[in-house]
Amino acid sequence: MGRTTHFPSLAFFFLLLVLILILILECSATPNLKIRARPQPCKQLVFYFHDILYNGHNSKNATAAIVGSPAWGNRTILSGQNHFGNMVVFDDPITLDNNLHSTPVGRAQGFYLYDKKDIFTAWLGFSFVFNSTEHKGSINFAGADPLMNKTRDISVIGGTGDFFMSRGIATLSTDAFEGEVYFRLCVDIKLYECW
Repeated sequence: MGRTTHFPSLAFFFLLLVLILILILECSATPNLKIRARPQPCKQLVFYFHDILYNGHNSKNATAAIVGSPAWGNRTILSGQNHFGNMVVFDDPITLDNNLHSTPVGRAQGFYLYDKKDIFTAWLGFSFVFNSTEHKGSINFAGADPLMNKTRDISVIGGTGDFFMSRGIATLSTDAFEGEVYFRLCVDIKLYECW
């Protein structure tokens, strides 16, 4: 009887193993080339809104009022402890520049509530309702507002009219404030979904 040799099958197995190792090393050495580019906004707008809180003496020009307060607070003075528990409703003018007396292009309407006892922060829910010839409709916003940060982002969650179904980010920055009676916010809106 003749001797059988397993040499060809052993060589095939060794070659297959080398090819698999080369493929594994090549795949692990190749960097992930799927780097996502940051999307560009389809529309960018900048507005200012001016909040004048009612303090018991300024009812003629107040645009905001405390509608809820904790047991230790009242409705004409913001409570201590970072205003925790106060809820303010507002109907503020929106302008194209930082001058309170500029012609308004709409109203910022909504509420903010101070939601932390140990940090000065609020939660916002509001709409920009436009009445100018340039813009018709509204833009809706919601999100946390850590007031001590120089800039903070909140979500644009929808809109109507010229801003139908818009979504994006609004960067807020406190442009000016006078005690606890007046503040002005610069709102830099970047829309990433425009219809």
